[in-house]
Amino acid sequence: MSQIRRVTLITGASSGIGKAITLSLLQAGHEVIGLARDFSQFNSDNTLFHPISIDFSKLGALPEKLQAINKRFPAIDSLICCAGKGQFGSLENFSYDQIEQLMALNFTSQAFVARAFIPTLKQKERSNIIFIGSEAALAGSRKGTIYCASKFALRGFAQALRDESARSGLSVSIINPGMVKTNFFSELDFEPGEEPSNHLIPEDIAETVSLILSSRAGTVIDEINLNPQNRVVQFKNRKPKN
Repeated sequence: MSQIRRVTLITGASSGIGKAITLSLLQAGHEVIGLARDFSQFNSDNTLFHPISIDFSKLGALPEKLQAINKRFPAIDSLICCAGKGQFGSLENFSYDQIEQLMALNFTSQAFVARAFIPTLKQKERSNIIFIGSEAALAGSRKGTIYCASKFALRGFAQALRDESARSGLSVSIINPGMVKTNFFSELDFEPGEEPSNHLIPEDIAETVSLILSSRAGTVIDEINLNPQNRVVQFKNRKPKN
């Protein structure tokens, strides 16, 4: 990783992929501002870590809170947008409120974060925004109508924002992982297989983030797709499906 200390804001920093990225950057000596709804299960006495509780589902409160964070930490030079959740089912199984809530958390709130910080990021000599997308952003799938839509939206947003930022020092990237073994699946009726080749682990994504942040200034890693070598989906209380 680059020897330059980065000051990074990470959404969804308290668990899963966001937590792995947070720990990786802290271990490398970078400063991290972590945003999440609940940090009760995240214990760290690292003086470079600044946890801030924030509920990304409450869109109306976000602009003011994000502006305050921007003022408190003007040195922020990178955003890692990890916040989100999975919810699957046929479209008719979703209420109208559930559709709105999933799109708000997985896409709109992350667009709000980018909007809050991009004016200052574009003024810096070097800065990054990295979105954590999904394989669901690459192809629609059964019972994934709203989840896929939220990730397609995030991917399209990243592509357009990358083009908008080309004349500045801001690089915009998106990482699209396949199935990652985290608590993402705790409330779902399926999960990745148990064998190491059946799933990614959060540290795989953290290493990819480090690769992007340490790349040479003036280069942009547009998009990275990661998948387990032997993808296996197993439905709870049912046999695995290759």
